[in-house]
Amino acid sequence: MLAGRVCVVTGGGRGIGREIALAMARAGAAVVVNDLGSDESGEGQDASPAQAVVNEIVAGGGQAVANGDSVAGWESARRIVRAALDSFGRVDCVVNNAGILRDAIFHKMTEAEFDAVIAVHLKGSFCVARAAAEHFRAQGSGSFVHMTSNSGLVGNVGQANYAAAKMGIVGLSKSIALDMKRFGVRSNCISPTAWSRLTGTVPSETEDQKKRLARIMQMTPAKIAPVAVYLASDQAKDVTGQIFAVRHNEIFLMSQSRPLRSVHRDGGWTPEAVAEHAMPALRSTFVPLDRSADVFSWDPV
Repeated sequence: MLAGRVCVVTGGGRGIGREIALAMARAGAAVVVNDLGSDESGEGQDASPAQAVVNEIVAGGGQAVANGDSVAGWESARRIVRAALDSFGRVDCVVNNAGILRDAIFHKMTEAEFDAVIAVHLKGSFCVARAAAEHFRAQGSGSFVHMTSNSGLVGNVGQANYAAAKMGIVGLSKSIALDMKRFGVRSNCISPTAWSRLTGTVPSETEDQKKRLARIMQMTPAKIAPVAVYLASDQAKDVTGQIFAVRHNEIFLMSQSRPLRSVHRDGGWTPEAVAEHAMPALRSTFVPLDRSADVFSWDPV
């Protein structure tokens, strides 16, 4: 499906990114495996995870190069895309997968914890996508695949920074889809549920948390890769601006914000009228304060 294509996979050294890089290579793509090699909180640097994936791809007869630049900087992101151009002469797909976690309950979250997560997930997705966008525009084609999360789409406790970044990515992806459609460029999101280093930080103290963790551990990162490969291919040429959740053998098309219900009052509203009429009329349609585990409450299929 990807013969002759060149794909950049950020955070490609481990977990979901690794499986996507390997799957894209098996589908015929040349792959830039980008990974800073930091731990799950973003600390440290290690070139070996990205190089190990490259070695595996090359051993299987594919083409790949490693890149250790940070996604979170304008110039370093441009070097990631430049690695594809220098090594393979073009770039056809960017998978924005790189991420870190700095979980904390909101009233204890620090500015540094918020900034670090926003920098890697949201700014990083922007920087790498922006670096590729000018090349996509020039060649009249290209695909972005961004990783969002049910933590943002639905909600989770202790992840305000992560949820904010992941919902920001949804808005970023939709804007890219709108702005670049005329150039033949597509942009979609995947919300993955799989056991990885990042989900390995999910708390497992209470019985409910332990049960949730057991469900997550059944879902391997390899289950996410086929959707990413499809979105990078010509088979998805008419698919853009969408959000897909992938959970073991299940694929969901996720909703996007649209009006649910409205009320109207001639002459406008007073605070008292809002309290007496508007809110009672709207209340039955309020969205519940769910967490992702409440919405996806059944065992993986």
